[in-house]
Amino acid sequence: MTERIRILLVEDHQVVRQGLAALLSTTEGLEVVGSVGDGVEAVAAFRTLRPDITLMDLRLPKMSGVDAIRAIRGEFPEARVVVLTTYDGDEDIFRALQAGARGYLLKGMPFEELLTTIHAVHGGKSRITSPVAEKLAERVSGQQLTARELSVLERIVAGRANREIAADLFISEATVKTHVNSLLSKLGVVDRTQAATVAIQRGFVHLG
Repeated sequence: MTERIRILLVEDHQVVRQGLAALLSTTEGLEVVGSVGDGVEAVAAFRTLRPDITLMDLRLPKMSGVDAIRAIRGEFPEARVVVLTTYDGDEDIFRALQAGARGYLLKGMPFEELLTTIHAVHGGKSRITSPVAEKLAERVSGQQLTARELSVLERIVAGRANREIAADLFISEATVKTHVNSLLSKLGVVDRTQAATVAIQRGFVHLG
């Protein structure tokens, strides 16, 4: 009898988690050994269960999916994590893969794609789908934002004026204007409204 692939599910929506667990549990060769709803529980469950594959959402309470991947991989470098998320921004993909994810899937993909990815990653390979690879290529080919530019961008998305951003970051308004101009150039936009839209689309900033 072939050994089953042991899977840990990390998903904050209970209905989605239960549905996915039911689907995977009825698939030959797979076994769901754990199912948790936040990033902190994910790290604890991994320590206890040592699953073969962890399916990880990115938007999680208490600890983000990226931070959970980083924590798990920090303790268990051999851990094999597949991201399963609605986030398709190039920055989200880059951060997850940089943290150590071996696969990246978008919710809504065919179930067969999920199974193929689970088996590929269990076999020691990395796997990302073509749409995800294209998004990642955009990120790599584009100009990267500095940490300070990201801080300014987050505040632009929150609707804060230059004066308020300057006060938040303890810098002058002139410096804020310099960062804003750099952001507009790097993001390929002409104003703050477009910058905020692109920031959300690409995953630099998340609302809520």
